Amino acid sequence: MKTNAARILDGMGINYELREYAVDENDLSAENVAAKVGMPPEQVFKTLVARGDKTGVLMACIAGSAELDLKALAAISGNKKVELVPLKEVQPLTGYIRGGVSPLGAKKHYPVYLDEELVIWLNISISSGTRGCQIILHPDDLVRAVAGKLCVIAKPRPDNN
Repeated sequence: MKTNAARILDGMGINYELREYAVDENDLSAENVAAKVGMPPEQVFKTLVARGDKTGVLMACIAGSAELDLKALAAISGNKKVELVPLKEVQPLTGYIRGGVSPLGAKKHYPVYLDEELVIWLNISISSGTRGCQIILHPDDLVRAVAGKLCVIAKPRPDNN
């Protein structure tokens, strides 16, 4: 299934694999997606949509096993405060629904901040822009494709300790 994200990668000559899986509407968690695509949650990256008080909307891509460090993201993005956008705003802002948000191909270009942990992997997984399909690619290719900034913006979730 070709999505806008896949077409962008095609246009840049970036190699990737599309991996489809059965969607569980009751569990859209990164951990569930990771199990279905056969990768550890640390290797499956979720894209969160946030809003800074100075810069406006931005995207953060972090491991499925982590939580977003809003203070770190604010500092790195030049904001005093960053908050996740309400779920009802995600689709109007990005064109993507919950469980299908990709750092590539949103309906408007937003700055993308990538947690630097992604570089430890040979390949990572991101949403293809639709539920039920992940893109597997090399982290450097994702950084290049989104012109993203590598930074420390994630922290372990309290329940992962």
